[in-house]
Amino acid sequence: MKKLTSIIALAISLGATDVVTAQSTPKSHQQNPFTLVYEGAITKNEKGKVNIHPVKYKLNGIDIAANVYTPANYDATKKYPAVVVAHPNGGIKEQTAGLYAQRLAEAGYITMAADAAYQGASGGLPRHTDKPANRIEDIHGMADFITQYKGVDANRLGVLGICGGGGYTLKAAQSDKRFKAVATLSMFNSGEVRRNGFMNSQLSTIQERLKQASDARAQEAAGGEIIYAGVAMPTDEEIAKIPTDLYREGYVYYYKTHAHPNSTFKYTMSSLLDLMTFDASTNMDLINQPLLMIVGSKADTKYITDEAFPKATNAKSKELFLIDGATHIETYWKPEYVAQAVSKLFNFYQSNL
Repeated sequence: MKKLTSIIALAISLGATDVVTAQSTPKSHQQNPFTLVYEGAITKNEKGKVNIHPVKYKLNGIDIAANVYTPANYDATKKYPAVVVAHPNGGIKEQTAGLYAQRLAEAGYITMAADAAYQGASGGLPRHTDKPANRIEDIHGMADFITQYKGVDANRLGVLGICGGGGYTLKAAQSDKRFKAVATLSMFNSGEVRRNGFMNSQLSTIQERLKQASDARAQEAAGGEIIYAGVAMPTDEEIAKIPTDLYREGYVYYYKTHAHPNSTFKYTMSSLLDLMTFDASTNMDLINQPLLMIVGSKADTKYITDEAFPKATNAKSKELFLIDGATHIETYWKPEYVAQAVSKLFNFYQSNL
């Protein structure tokens, strides 16, 4: 019982996962030549179809690993609109970010999903550093790269951020006007949740947790061992007893049905020094681009989108789109919910790019 209590406490404090049900079919990264783990993933490049192109580039001296998706009958001499996709916290380009990038490429866009610096297949030390400034810079870096890609019309660039990537996308788009259309899916405000706890469940321990982060940084600075948060391998029985959909379904998605060795909940404890003073919903009035925020009606993270959306007072246009019946993680993978989200995104980008 003590172990289960600690698993639940960890799940609530993580604030960085997403949701899926145990009924989806496991996807093995080893079964796909590009290690993609989502339904309907590309297994080979074929003429006349959507193709995938693994790429690497430098961002502030760090190697970034990404996948670029080109639409069917792609012609480098023509000009296409483009969309970059920022992955969830704990996620990587081979999971839901890749799924949405591929679906949008099927709709005619050149798209890109990249692993965050210090995470996934990208470089950077210490591993699993999870600082907001880095994640925001990652999104600027995707814009740098994709606008130079053959066939991309730099004047028709959109961005999609999923979960934690959604919060960082809001911040990136506040200043980066290369993004002409801004969309989020199941947006997660990493700083607010790291600070206050999920659903404001840890308000009484903020100073204690800041002290832990400070001590972890001091230990790193002294050359000591790096301390990680988010380290857990709960059993199926323990997962089933987690009370929140976000974490219960998130553990299933990331550790069971869509597991990938590059995907982990781990992050350096010292990252909390930056995370706990961050808030994705500040300065929302700086977004003057068209804004679309998509969230499941049953998502226990919906309150986070509801907090941010009204603050975008200067958006050229804005819409909050509910996927009826969807939880947070189900928007990552469940075909009927993905189809609704992609259809809405296609219409949004078509109108604004």
